[in-house]
Amino acid sequence: MTSNIPDTPTPPVTKKKKSTSQKTRYADHVKDWSELTAQLAAIAADLPQLDPQRLALEKILAQARDLTLQQANFQSAKQKASAQLRPLMTEGMKIATALRVNLKQIYGNRSEDLVKFGVQPLRTRAQVAAKPAPQTPSTPPASSGTPGGSTAPGTPPASHSA
Repeated sequence: MTSNIPDTPTPPVTKKKKSTSQKTRYADHVKDWSELTAQLAAIAADLPQLDPQRLALEKILAQARDLTLQQANFQSAKQKASAQLRPLMTEGMKIATALRVNLKQIYGNRSEDLVKFGVQPLRTRAQVAAKPAPQTPSTPPASSGTPGGSTAPGTPPASHSA
């Protein structure tokens, strides 16, 4: 059985290290497939057994390009919709705020009926029982240095012997 493939030595298979140039975007794959199919088409007469796979890849390549164009159109449409939505949302927020202000005027800002409309009524704080007494300083006051002066609390008076 004869083969149409020329006898050329095949390079040894080596593992590729991951690098930043590794194909991670669809555009990288599409470009690679485009180059591969173009190169295979140039030698299609020499390698007819690869034609079915090459044609399948060309079909996928055409579909990928179409979908990429659709994706770009969708992105453009999304940006247009966002531009139209922005002022609409601003106007809606203004009207909702005005409605809430009017509800406060009608019901009063302390009315519990405001809760039905998502407005928190003004509520008074609970009374604090009693204010705690101010804390005394943790260091005792300095003595005046005179005999019979004050002593620190909890210490017995010094006895003077004469």
